[in-house]
Formats: sequence, structure tokens, C-alpha cells
Amino acid sequence: MSILGNISGKDAVAAFQKAGWINRGQVGSHVILTKVGSYVNLSVPQHKELGIGILRALIRHSGLSVEEFKTLVP
Repeated sequence: MSILGNISGKDAVAAFQKAGWINRGQVGSHVILTKVGSYVNLSVPQHKELGIGILRALIRHSGLSVEEFKTLVP
């Protein structure tokens, strides 16, 4: 199993919210997150399991490291 395996969209949203990201709504199957002082919006798909590439891209855009993100995952 990889370092970031088996993380759902729901768990990813919860982890980003712990890091200060705010849920601004949902468009289709994607939850939109924003953060004060950040020019980036995160669009997190609500899948049962996120692909590693998508998850790593979301973590990179959020400004977190993989280790920091792993501590926030429920």
C-alpha cells in the first residue's frame, strides 16, 4: 500500500478543513474549498477513493506537505 492509499473525498475534505480550508459549496460531485489569503481553490471529487495523482496535486496546491496532510486525515 502506498503512503496515501485509500483516502476518500470525504476524508480529504475533512483534513483540508482542519488545515483552515472552508467549504464554499458543491458543483456536481466536487466540493469547492477556499482559504483566506490563498489565490487557489481546491476542487475535491467526492469519490470513494481518490487517485494518488489527484490527491498529491491537491496537497501541493494547498501548501501542505504529505506528512502534514497525513496527520490531519481522520
